[in-house]
Amino acid sequence: MAHPRLRVYYGPDDQSDSSLPAHAELPEDRVTVRLGEVADWLVDAVHSGRTWLRDFEDDELTISNDLHDIILAYQKYRRPSA
Repeated sequence: MAHPRLRVYYGPDDQSDSSLPAHAELPEDRVTVRLGEVADWLVDAVHSGRTWLRDFEDDELTISNDLHDIILAYQKYRRPSA
């Protein structure tokens, strides 16, 4: 039985990078993802008490203003009444 060959993915080719506007370039240690791509995994990690989450507690996230407003409203709604 043949073993599948694994390859290392190094990101998009240099040709595809030239189509990005200059302001869209991110430092090499940054990546942009959709919230839907990671939300379920983050929720699972929180519920499972994964310790690796602590490694990223001080990392900053950039979110849209409308998402920030919704989060603040949700936080106020979920706050236990005194």
